[in-house]
Amino acid sequence: MVCKLSTRLMNICVASLCKVQQLEKAEAVIIDAIRLGTLPDVVTYNTLVAAYCRFVDLDAGYSILNRMREADIYPNVITYNSLIAGASNRSLFSRCFDLFDEMTMLGIPPDVWSYNTLMHCFFKLKEPEEAKRVLREKILPKLSPCSTTFNTMFNGLCKNGYTSDALKLFRSLKQNGFIPQLITYNILIDGLCKSGRLRAARRVLKELEESNLEPNASTYTTVMKYCFRAGKFEEGIEVFYEMKNKGYTYDAFSYCTVSSAFAKTGRLEEAHKCYELMIEKGIELDIVCYNILVNMYCIQGRWEEVYNLLNEIEQAGLKCDEYTHTTLIDGLCRAGNVDGALKHLRYMDTLGFDSNLVAYNCMVDRLCKAGYINKALRIFDTMDIRDSITYTSLVHNLCEERRFLKASQVLLVCLKQGMKVFRPTQRVVVKGLHSSGLYSEARKLQSKIRLAKILRS
Repeated sequence: MVCKLSTRLMNICVASLCKVQQLEKAEAVIIDAIRLGTLPDVVTYNTLVAAYCRFVDLDAGYSILNRMREADIYPNVITYNSLIAGASNRSLFSRCFDLFDEMTMLGIPPDVWSYNTLMHCFFKLKEPEEAKRVLREKILPKLSPCSTTFNTMFNGLCKNGYTSDALKLFRSLKQNGFIPQLITYNILIDGLCKSGRLRAARRVLKELEESNLEPNASTYTTVMKYCFRAGKFEEGIEVFYEMKNKGYTYDAFSYCTVSSAFAKTGRLEEAHKCYELMIEKGIELDIVCYNILVNMYCIQGRWEEVYNLLNEIEQAGLKCDEYTHTTLIDGLCRAGNVDGALKHLRYMDTLGFDSNLVAYNCMVDRLCKAGYINKALRIFDTMDIRDSITYTSLVHNLCEERRFLKASQVLLVCLKQGMKVFRPTQRVVVKGLHSSGLYSEARKLQSKIRLAKILRS
């Protein structure tokens, strides 16, 4: 005796298979159910529409509509919401609007989720005013907005550079009884950090800490990262310790960021402790982490540890990159081992990197600072690629040595190639030529600087 399969049980099976991307098996379940006399309903087809839109493509999802019509089953708002979301996720915004129009023409009234996706599309198209209009004219008067509605609005405003508007809306909604979620706070904190408003971000973080919600690792990592980017290392380190005291765990990126900040502020022992913690917690070091460690040991002059690290990098199956080698060259120069640095630069040339410009710029600058300016000039002459940093560094150091004529010659080459040298450096060269009695050269250089400025404008 064959038991009849219920539609509800069939839908559960289909949904479970769709979640794990087993669409062929889901289709097979439907076929077997039909053979047993159980017909699919709108829930079955909606599940398929959502799965095909997510895991295959929009056209595959839309093709389910034809099957629904053949089965005399009418699509509903959930059907179209899945299609509109599928189009939005693939940035097919014109299809989103077409599907929205198609839904309304069929007499299916949009719900709050339809409008949420519509707002998201307008934000993606850099049309925040249209998104605001949807909220103002469609959602607020007729529907009950959900937390996703407001989070979509906050996120869209922040991503489009309207962080102040997002914050004002947040304050207004809170006064009218809106209860923010953790994701709401995270959206605002991220938006404020990205717009450089770290103080406001810290205030919102404090509000979050005083609410019934608990900040997560993402919240703290966002604030910490942007503090470091803004050069506010002490503030970033303060957030790090706050996060650590609350027992949050970090990923490799967070540890590397904090270690780098410790190293930049001269707190090398604390930087080293970060790496010890990483190893204790079983976090694998990548080349970025190793580079920060190499730089830290180079600053300390701990060369044995540097070479041990290089062996460790090799044993871990990683490859040193341009930054690793540039750090070594810089460290060797700092330690007074100019010959070792030059040898390593030549070795780096054999490794086939796309460009060793940063390493060469570092070498030129360090040679100049160490008093080997003629060696620096010889390196400069061998360089196939130069940039504004190359010229600025060399011109500045030639002026420091009071070699103003040579500085003006290098500056002229730079200007001919359409590159810039910082204005203060240009002024120092002109002033130096005047003080050396080279008035004609000073006038020529000033004329060339003016001409270069006109050509660039």
